[in-house]
Formats: sequence, structure tokens, C-alpha cells
Amino acid sequence: MPEPRPYGPTRGELWFWLAASGGGLAMMATAMILRPPSGPALVEVLLLPGLLFGWLGARSVVRLIRRDHPD
Repeated sequence: MPEPRPYGPTRGELWFWLAASGGGLAMMATAMILRPPSGPALVEVLLLPGLLFGWLGARSVVRLIRRDHPD
């Protein structure tokens, strides 16, 4: 197992980012259910937040599983 990084987000910050990304994805899903957008708005409402929150959540999960954090 590689040595943990001496820099970067701490374990608590990774849990925060995981919770924030889950909340963001939940709000995005709620917005899609209540008022589904059409046309170019789909990119703004679905694709960009989905990529952002999905990447942040996935990165946090991977780093937590690998214990790849400074503390």
C-alpha cells in the first residue's frame, strides 16, 4: 500500500465533499423531476452538475477507500 500523501484534503474534508456531492446530485434529481428542462438547458442542469458532483463524489470515495489522505 502506498504511503499517504502529506498534503491534500483531510479525511474530514473528503467526507464533507462526499456528502456535498450526494446532496448536489439529490437536488439535481429533484429539479429534474419537478421541472424537467428541455433543449440547451439540459446541459446546464444535468450534464455539468452531474459531472462535477459525480467526479467529486467518486474521487472522495476512492481516496477514502485507499486511505489516501494526510491524517
